[in-house]
Amino acid sequence: MDNAQEKVKFKFGLVGKNISYSFSRGFFEKKFKAEDLPHSYVNFDLQSIDQLDDIIRNTSNLKGLNVTIPYKEAVIPILDDLDKRAKKIGAVNTIRITRYQKLIGYNTDYYGFKNSLKPHLKTHHQRALILGTGGASKAIAYALKKLKIKYDYVSRSQKEGVTFLYTDLTEDIISSYQIIINCTPIGTFPNVNVCPDIPYEGVTDKHILYDLIYNPEQTKFLSCGDMVGATTINGLKMLKLQAEKSWQIWNKS
Repeated sequence: MDNAQEKVKFKFGLVGKNISYSFSRGFFEKKFKAEDLPHSYVNFDLQSIDQLDDIIRNTSNLKGLNVTIPYKEAVIPILDDLDKRAKKIGAVNTIRITRYQKLIGYNTDYYGFKNSLKPHLKTHHQRALILGTGGASKAIAYALKKLKIKYDYVSRSQKEGVTFLYTDLTEDIISSYQIIINCTPIGTFPNVNVCPDIPYEGVTDKHILYDLIYNPEQTKFLSCGDMVGATTINGLKMLKLQAEKSWQIWNKS
């Protein structure tokens, strides 16, 4: 591009509900400033996913969106097409808007989780418990499958695919799953004094406790792991990795 020519300014944004705390906006604003890019990133705080259609129609130069709780699954019927991996996962956290205004759904949560967990894995990390069954948990399950780690779901209510209710969990069950991943919002700021209701007595220094939450940096869930010497990971590295992957997708020709 000729230096004298003005750079094209695109808009990007995050779709979710009650997202004023959002990581994504701060991340991309910082990125655009550091790389001298003229783009902007805004939060689209929606009470219903049905409002998304109006936003896309009425926002000029909109090129890409991230999607967060509670719309990672609800957004799928609105899209024109899904990337192969997003189709397998059944949840979308990234939307590319083509020059013809087609909406293509992707999942970069899978990439972020897999690549933030992988450096911490040892040979004894064979089984994982996924706490929660929302859209984020689907990407986690897909990543574990690719890493050849067996997993089971824990939920508050009995539904298809759920192995354990929280009330089923015992110290022995917890000790037999060497990775425990919190995919619920329990423990997110400002409710920092709560954590998933599991028997933490079963957690050992051989465990990995992974919390998708990044605010606070150290949740009560992770603190319970730290106390016994478990490896603890928060959601920040995953978020950074998935955000960079979203950026690559939006910049496809």
